[in-house]
Amino acid sequence: MFSTKANSIFQDVIKTYHIKDSVDQPFTNIYDDKTHLLEHLLYRKCWIDTVQWHYEDIIRNPNIDPVAALKLKRQIDASNQDRTDMVEYIDSYFLSLYTGVKPKENATINTESPAWGIDRLSILALKVFHMDQEATRLDASEAHRSACNQKLNILLEQRTDLSTAIDTLLEDIKNGDKYMKVYKQMKMYNDEDLNPVLRSQK
Repeated sequence: MFSTKANSIFQDVIKTYHIKDSVDQPFTNIYDDKTHLLEHLLYRKCWIDTVQWHYEDIIRNPNIDPVAALKLKRQIDASNQDRTDMVEYIDSYFLSLYTGVKPKENATINTESPAWGIDRLSILALKVFHMDQEATRLDASEAHRSACNQKLNILLEQRTDLSTAIDTLLEDIKNGDKYMKVYKQMKMYNDEDLNPVLRSQK
């Protein structure tokens, strides 16, 4: 199943990141984009999500220096753009993979594309990892660990359900029961021709 592979890659990425546990560490993709393109895309996608997760932690520090906060906000904006780009690359991969499939007459389109489901699965892997840390943190109270363990069980159930849904969607597309399209996000706030604030600075 696709989700088994994706979840395994996401867990590897998160564990690798936390060896150094620094947003400034260099990134190395262990998968070649020529021979293992899907794995390459999934690994890169989860790394972006993992770094951004920690960006979001850092920027919530109430004592953060305003200049550092502004720099970090720019990094988060860039990371969001990278995240969106990777979603589109992954969807393009599946669109190419199933290009020879002729949808059935009664085929329907899903509310979200495969890659946006994968995006949620990647972020869910991060939630599972960090909730597990909280559920086993020795310096936390028993009540805290118990509450986090209950939340962890829900997250694990959610991962199972989401994994099943993604696998089912891909199978439906493969069989022609559903079809997919890739819509570019057309984000406006980074475009100096579309964002009135940026346009005024030209």
